[in-house]
Amino acid sequence: MSRSPKFSADAGNAGELHQRVPAKGPHTADGHLTTNQGIRVSDNQNQLKSGARGPVLLEDFALREKIFHFDHERIPERIVHARGSAAHGYFEVYKSLSSITKADLFQRPGEKTPVFVRFSTVAGGAGSVDTPRDVRGFAVKFYTQEGNWDLVGNNIPVFFIQDAIKFPDLVHSVKMEADRGFPQAASAHDTFWDFISLMPESTHMIMWAMSDRTLPRSFATMEGFGVHTFRLVNAKGKSTFVKFHWKPKLGLQSTIWDEAVKIAGADPDFQRRDLFERIERGDYPEWELGLQLFDEEFAEKFEFDILDATKLIPEEVLPVRIVGRMVLDRMPDNFFAETEQVAFCPANIVPGVDFTNDPLLQGRLFSYLDTQKSRLGTANFHQLPINAPKCPMANFQRDGMMQTLVPKGRANYEPNSLVQAGEETGPRECPVTGFSNFADVDAASDTGGKVRIRPESFADHYSQARLFFRSLHEAEQAHLASAMVFELSKVQLEHVRVRVLSNLVNVDPALAQRVAAGLGAAVPKASAAAAKPIDLELSPALRIIDGPMQRETLEGRSVGILIADGSDAAEIEAVSKAVVAAKGRPVLVAPRVGGVKTKGGKHIPADGQLAGTPSIMFDAVALVLSPEAAQALTKEGAAVQFVMDAFGHLKAIGANAGAKALLDKAGVELDEGVTGLGKDFIRAAGRRFFEREPNVRTLA
Repeated sequence: MSRSPKFSADAGNAGELHQRVPAKGPHTADGHLTTNQGIRVSDNQNQLKSGARGPVLLEDFALREKIFHFDHERIPERIVHARGSAAHGYFEVYKSLSSITKADLFQRPGEKTPVFVRFSTVAGGAGSVDTPRDVRGFAVKFYTQEGNWDLVGNNIPVFFIQDAIKFPDLVHSVKMEADRGFPQAASAHDTFWDFISLMPESTHMIMWAMSDRTLPRSFATMEGFGVHTFRLVNAKGKSTFVKFHWKPKLGLQSTIWDEAVKIAGADPDFQRRDLFERIERGDYPEWELGLQLFDEEFAEKFEFDILDATKLIPEEVLPVRIVGRMVLDRMPDNFFAETEQVAFCPANIVPGVDFTNDPLLQGRLFSYLDTQKSRLGTANFHQLPINAPKCPMANFQRDGMMQTLVPKGRANYEPNSLVQAGEETGPRECPVTGFSNFADVDAASDTGGKVRIRPESFADHYSQARLFFRSLHEAEQAHLASAMVFELSKVQLEHVRVRVLSNLVNVDPALAQRVAAGLGAAVPKASAAAAKPIDLELSPALRIIDGPMQRETLEGRSVGILIADGSDAAEIEAVSKAVVAAKGRPVLVAPRVGGVKTKGGKHIPADGQLAGTPSIMFDAVALVLSPEAAQALTKEGAAVQFVMDAFGHLKAIGANAGAKALLDKAGVELDEGVTGLGKDFIRAAGRRFFEREPNVRTLA
């Protein structure tokens, strides 16, 4: 058996490349690498062995500690919302809200409160992709002067279920099927639709889940909602019901299903990367906080129970009052320490904010704290920097796993009277300044004996689903119907498909007919409804296309500019400058990442290589090509697909005369979204051309 060369203590080990000279670092003042116990490490490249080729010695404590910590780097991921991205920022209140709440962060106009915001998908694991059809979590931790307030919501204002006792069933149904371990991060399978078809209360949420709302283009272009009805309480003890809304400054923007699928393949981290790059370049995502405020009289007159999380209050019925803005301007310093270890809990509220008897909210108040203990392994998770309040904190809770504080004093109980040798008696309750729960004696409480029953006011499961579907733009309706066809085509159990269709008849017979036709099935009779559906006045605020949150602008959006050897440098520069002037981001894409040599011999570097930077990464595209380059690119599949996808995904395409051969090869037909490279392109680049859609794909 051949032997490897022997190593002397001083010869050619890889560790010698790193040398023994301490580099300045964050862990010790003088830059020395140490163990977790502060013991300086002399060699971080080689294990301690019995001889150069001998066995490793157990006494190598530096090795054992390093491997031990590595083996435990991963903690249990969240059961839901495992795939998350987050950022730091601040909330700024516009004017005092003292008349409706005593919450400190709402008292002084212009005051900024630090926040940490986590966006997430619901169904997939931490290693799934960013862009599946799924609800998005939208959780905000306010570090207020009175403690942490966690507003833990979604990008949809309603939910699947009315009572928290059904949440484990919902999640089990949408997760990977128990016997086969797939599909991952997808609702298009038997168990989910079986559960949904048996739970009519989920119908309204299904309309949202199958709509374009669950295919957001960016975190920065989706709304956020607190989902539940909460209370705001002022200094006089007066309560006002409230629903929380986050309105994106850049408006609403979604993707096309085909586009979302292709983005998942091209860049699984698309939305996470987008958030990072926006903040890195200073295009800070921004939302305005809106409140729907109402009293008991409104609650009693409203058609639906305000404690029912499967219902919303249309903005046309109760306008949203804008009260402040939130800006995200800093990425986490460490993904694990902050994004992964942040612990949100709806029970974290501050004086001036309070709960209602919403049965879904009440269950969440219990569940989250239990979850954090399971994930983070200790009751002291609140001591982690990302979870710690930024205001003073003091109590007599002691010890426990991973206690990092060193409480002083003899007494660890309250009340106590031990004052000696300079010791204080410790913190005390204060009825005047402390949190006091709202005395819930109004009609909405309807308290009584202990019962397991749904109130009759929760019984209408279809009217708001009908309202949502009929309020959508016709293109959005087609997308929703097509999404239903896609999802149900993955359901192998026929009786489940039939049951879903029978529920859809109660929502809208025409929708049921479209979905049934897409499945090649007959429309069944409507399912029995606990309450007869009613027709409500339509709510344009629920739509994305032609809705109040649509923004036809290039601000915050990106334009892919396809160039090649022989392109005109002046045209490239003109388009780029026009995009920047419109507050967009130009990205030069070329067959080679090294760039191109323009018509005048100038070298222009590229931002992305054609095969690795498809048009799905952009909101619009421009083609700046010579006739010779365009002709050559007709034989390049990535180039043809670049243009074909942009056209099929209803985006604006700006092109010079030289690009005609490539446009023709990609099957581009002239319409309002296909322009030259001038002002017409900049105007068109801020929108999608949904009128094109019937010509490029078959929808239900």
